[in-house]
Amino acid sequence: MSDARAIITTLRDGGHPSAADLQWFAQGLASGAVSDAQAGAFAMAVLLQGLGDEGRVALTRAMRDSGHVLHWDMPGPVLDKHSTGGIGDCVSLLLAPALAACGAYVPMISGRGLGHTGGTLDKLEAIPGFRTGLTEAQLRAQLNDVGCAIVSASAEIAPADRRLYALRDVTGTVESVDLITASILSKKLAAGLEALVLDVKCGSGAFMKTLAEAEALARALVSTAQGAGCMTTALITDMSQPLATAAGNALEVIEVMETLTGTSVNSALWDITMALGGEALALGGLADDPADGALRIEQALDSGAAAEIFGRMVAAQGGPHDFVDRWPDRLPAAAVIREVPSLSTGFVQRVDGQALGLTVVGLGGGRLREGDRLNLSVGLSELAGIGEDIAAGDPLCMVHAATEAAAEQAIAQIQAAYALGAALPEDPDLILKRIA
Repeated sequence: MSDARAIITTLRDGGHPSAADLQWFAQGLASGAVSDAQAGAFAMAVLLQGLGDEGRVALTRAMRDSGHVLHWDMPGPVLDKHSTGGIGDCVSLLLAPALAACGAYVPMISGRGLGHTGGTLDKLEAIPGFRTGLTEAQLRAQLNDVGCAIVSASAEIAPADRRLYALRDVTGTVESVDLITASILSKKLAAGLEALVLDVKCGSGAFMKTLAEAEALARALVSTAQGAGCMTTALITDMSQPLATAAGNALEVIEVMETLTGTSVNSALWDITMALGGEALALGGLADDPADGALRIEQALDSGAAAEIFGRMVAAQGGPHDFVDRWPDRLPAAAVIREVPSLSTGFVQRVDGQALGLTVVGLGGGRLREGDRLNLSVGLSELAGIGEDIAAGDPLCMVHAATEAAAEQAIAQIQAAYALGAALPEDPDLILKRIA
């Protein structure tokens, strides 16, 4: 029989616990048989010594199996996407209905924002009445009827991860690639997916700042998911600046709705959605290859089919039945809206995405601790992008704040986050690398 102390000692000394040991440890995390001190020591040992490829797969499977694993019997493939997080990354709201319009079934288990990055669930909750907590029966009924749902993980999904995730921040072990991989994939694989596409962000607004860091994580995620039996590819995508021109919950929903309805299409959001959707459709057998899949996603967006399914999803999850037609009237608006004037003249050279994300947090639109209450109306819109020609006094963006004092503080932070210069920089590539 396994015990926590022996497993931690094996890891500490550079050894690799067996799959049975890791299964026992994950069950102990879920049941409480493993103490907080033991869980923290385990996380630190994994950070310092690593698990190896086989150990990472074994831990992922063990954490997946620590709770309920969904199984589906659908007439089409069950697909999903996961992003490692960034600023203005609202692709999930476009991609889930677009995949459903192409014949896939998408039980998208999503998260909330923490730190400088936003959360998909928080964005959707800017829609009045939208419920992210569905029972399994409700999720199954909605998937059959609508084709997609974006929901929070229930307490029965990967409980070992919930326990370990809560301890990683306070034990200084957040950066472990093995633990990040097991955390992400245990929840996704518990959703019973046939295929998964990963969007690994890289740049100033991402957790992985360099291409080397992003590639290491992408390769770990892909090899581990495939080792656990889920067909997976990853795209490493640019986060040297916000993906959307908005950052903040209701403001990002506005940009999604403008893109879905064709009133003002954000080309970066559109292109990333096509690319990720193309990968997913190819993995699920609904397209000949990623390029064919991307065209199918574009058709779903262009025809309005994705918008129609998005509206049905909103209604099914408690939101307004007329949201697609009346969304400008349905979303909360901030009390104070101010321009952020540029302090200098030139082309935008660099954008500190993390600083912009923390500005949104400071406005009340994000959380630094789980349980923080959000103001869903605040944030930034009309953000200037890299290469944009700006004169002194021209707006870098618009601040949406609850008070004049909060707006003033945000203005100074945003001005410091932008670097302007005389030379016209190259546009950053949206997709930096594909890992399969």
